Amino acid sequence: MTAFDLTGKVALVTGGNGGIGLGMAKGLAEAGASVMVAGRDAEKNRRAVEVLGSKADAIAVDMAQEGGAAAAVAAAVQKFGSLDIVVNNAGTNIRKSPQDYSLEEWHRVLNINLTSLFTCCQAAYPHLRVRGGKIINIGSMMSIFGASFAAPYGASKGGVVQLTKSLAAAWANENIQVNAVLPGWIDTDLTKGAREQVKGLHEKVLARTPAGRWGVPDDMAGIAVFLASPASDFITGTAIPVDGGYAAQG
Repeated sequence: MTAFDLTGKVALVTGGNGGIGLGMAKGLAEAGASVMVAGRDAEKNRRAVEVLGSKADAIAVDMAQEGGAAAAVAAAVQKFGSLDIVVNNAGTNIRKSPQDYSLEEWHRVLNINLTSLFTCCQAAYPHLRVRGGKIINIGSMMSIFGASFAAPYGASKGGVVQLTKSLAAAWANENIQVNAVLPGWIDTDLTKGAREQVKGLHEKVLARTPAGRWGVPDDMAGIAVFLASPASDFITGTAIPVDGGYAAQG
């Protein structure tokens, strides 16, 4: 088996029916993994499975609901017989000034972006420890930087990085590697909303990004394969930007 070969591995990708999640799922499938997509929209799930091919399936589930994570993990194990890789990508954002959020909005963002990630890791743990495994948590540039219009989102994504470190430390002795990916500005439905709501965002992103462009979901495939494969067996507890140099530019 080569360092980047995922043949025989089983991956669960939450929020895997579009955007960054689908970009990562495509990379995993192309490297040989069987992929279970977990997403709320059954039609988007169906289209994602068509893209991913014959070794993919999907479950319509709301990861923010109690029991959602356990259902997604169970679906992957029931369909494919095991679980080796978890990509925690399900997420949402509500853009407002900090003083304008309701407590319900705060809880909604934190619940989807951070709490559901934790419960998915908990549900996956008994399966991953059987033969070792990989957890890839999706953070954000907002794990590093603040944004006036994204207080709960930034709080949740900062929490993702710290939770990643805690899980990595706890589970390393069971051959489970836990890492975070910090996407930069990637062209998705979520960031399309940001460009519509935040004046001048598109131009500011281009000016700040050394690569001179927004990322696309397929830019996320390589890091997913790397962190899911034997190539990263001695890497755990990290948070890796995939941002075209955005975080490096002063």
